[in-house]
Amino acid sequence: MTDFVAAHWLDILTTLLGLVYIWLEYKAHIGLWIVGIIMPALDVYLYYSHGLYGDAGMAVYYTLAAIYGYAAWRMKGKGATDDGQAPAEKPITHFPRRLILPVTAVFAVLWVLTWWVLSHYTNSNVPWTDAFTNALSFVGLWALARKYIEQWGFWIVVDCVCTVLYVQKGIPFKAGLYGLYVIIAILGYFKWQRLMRASRSWS
Repeated sequence: MTDFVAAHWLDILTTLLGLVYIWLEYKAHIGLWIVGIIMPALDVYLYYSHGLYGDAGMAVYYTLAAIYGYAAWRMKGKGATDDGQAPAEKPITHFPRRLILPVTAVFAVLWVLTWWVLSHYTNSNVPWTDAFTNALSFVGLWALARKYIEQWGFWIVVDCVCTVLYVQKGIPFKAGLYGLYVIIAILGYFKWQRLMRASRSWS
């Protein structure tokens, strides 16, 4: 048992942090971005040591993007509130239709570009899958930072694919975490719907 924990301690730790992260995301709590800085920083080594080079690179991006996400959630974009207080958190909104084509194009370019890098500069044996989850995660994290409710749809797809991928790569706790993420992402979508309706009724 001790040997097992010693071999998988980082997998276990990041899994526990991931549970905190997804709970805070479900609650639409800004604290998720604090965890979002710590967890991916640890994931860089975890993924790299298991040959998931795309995920390791993406974890670096996650760490930096968490800073942006925190700032974006703290701002409404219109300065202070009517009573002169500090800006409230960014409200939950829908993904604008005008962004569908450009975001899809960005996703496609990132997928192909990441696949090319993994195929030519690493010994990854899952370049297409690793590149796919990274490209879609890039889009998903951006949508989360903008607080678009549709971001949950991106994560459902990413989490399903990652669950299978991490089982294949021998990261069992992370695989279990992402399997749980699928369920929470579905619940999170409906939770955000309720929060969005409630915020509109208060405004």
